[in-house]
Amino acid sequence: MKKIRVGIIGAGGYGGCGAIELLIGHPNVELIALMDKQDIGKSISDLYPHLIGFCDLPLMDPDDPECPKNFDVVFYATPDGVGQKGAKGWLDIGVKVIDYSGDFRFNDLETYKGYAARINKPQEHASSELLPQSVYGLAELHREEIAKSNLVGNPGCFAVSCILGLSPALKAGLVDHHSVICDAKTGVSGAGKTPSPTFHYPARYDAMNAYKISGHQHVYEIERELGLLAGDDIRITFTPHVIPLCRGILSTLYAQINPGQNMQSILDAYESFYKGSAFVRIFGPEKMQLSTHVRGSNFCNLSLNIDERTGKLIVVSLIDNLVKGQAGSAVQNMNIMFGLDETTGLLHPGIYP
Repeated sequence: MKKIRVGIIGAGGYGGCGAIELLIGHPNVELIALMDKQDIGKSISDLYPHLIGFCDLPLMDPDDPECPKNFDVVFYATPDGVGQKGAKGWLDIGVKVIDYSGDFRFNDLETYKGYAARINKPQEHASSELLPQSVYGLAELHREEIAKSNLVGNPGCFAVSCILGLSPALKAGLVDHHSVICDAKTGVSGAGKTPSPTFHYPARYDAMNAYKISGHQHVYEIERELGLLAGDDIRITFTPHVIPLCRGILSTLYAQINPGQNMQSILDAYESFYKGSAFVRIFGPEKMQLSTHVRGSNFCNLSLNIDERTGKLIVVSLIDNLVKGQAGSAVQNMNIMFGLDETTGLLHPGIYP
């Protein structure tokens, strides 16, 4: 099979590095060019020495006339606002696009504007005409649409954890969908590579905090996806926290169980919903899950529990924010877009301890 020719824009960041780590071992991929606006001319292995001998490509300016254009797919491992300016040019020459940011997670301009307001970005969209053809890149929910698409908007990391944790319960009507609470905690790598005083080691070590308590941007996609499954508008309570951990997301998800449900019916619903989803693993209440069980992997571990005293379903959802929450989902989407088994290059255990 002809290898998929890949270019990565934003290759110097954590998300770009994560994609490189996965793609250098992918049997069907050839990495053609790494692009960024910083560290031009430096080898990627100068920035990330663990890549020495595995990937030593130089970083190129994507606007450099000498930069290759003959890709099959381009990854935008970039912040909001970047992909929407460049995607059309690639699509026009037959190159598929996978964007890590929120630029293409929404199919209409009004929803995008609400999202953009939450992250203090301009509410205009440079390629709003592309929004109706973009597909939300959570493979476990949208495989068929992704397979037919040339433009995929990767989901947010918190959204991956919460949506995967709650989708079977909402789809099967196991819980009151007006009672959903999401309590989510992330490691500091979720803030990206750019230094800031808040994430300076002395400020972050031994420190935890909640943030964006009344309006995190990932709420938009969580409510939309869960609402589609429930067949109703949904409003959730969502509180994100930063904890002194490098990588990982732990989301504890609560909802009131509807009458007639029990642990067995809930387990059955989850196992049925995720049948054929190699990266979602279901566990009952007797098996405690740790963030280290998924670190460095594309897996999402779901621990299902019932609080008999309050009648609440409690789902603990664990992912690595840099893999299943970012680069791993992007590679999984690429596999689907090119007709490969979606596990190709991804089916390996995490890093332990």
